[in-house]
Amino acid sequence: MQKTLILIKPDALQRNLLGEIISRFEKKGLKIVGLKMIQLTDEQLIDHYAHHKDKPFFKPLCDFMKSSPVVAMVLEGVDVIEAVRLIVGPTLGRKADAGSIRGDFSMSQSYNIVHASDSAENAEKEVWRFFNEDEIYNYQKMDFVSIYNPEELLK
Repeated sequence: MQKTLILIKPDALQRNLLGEIISRFEKKGLKIVGLKMIQLTDEQLIDHYAHHKDKPFFKPLCDFMKSSPVVAMVLEGVDVIEAVRLIVGPTLGRKADAGSIRGDFSMSQSYNIVHASDSAENAEKEVWRFFNEDEIYNYQKMDFVSIYNPEELLK
């Protein structure tokens, strides 16, 4: 099974959207294998947003991400990265389809409610950037037999 990282951003916490967001992933049938509230550090943000370090929005983005705690989640499922990207919608909230998290709750490029890993390679790095091995849980999810056919569960 594939894993991916979600960061529920400060704007979502300030707007009381935490339960709604988590509920959408659960209703899709994704398995939560890690969940915690954390205050991001400068080191984590510099590492996480290294690809933006020379852009003018880098410091304001880091300041925003430190403005309140975030909720970090690790989700697991078949093709979970692709499924989560569809649930979340594109980065620019005002261009995201209605029904997606960003389409329903965001108008902004930066204040866009959630971060979701965009590739298997990035998901692997991001999960371990925010979680320790003992914070990721391996357990049987009883409803997987109703969500996936037996061949899909072998992925």
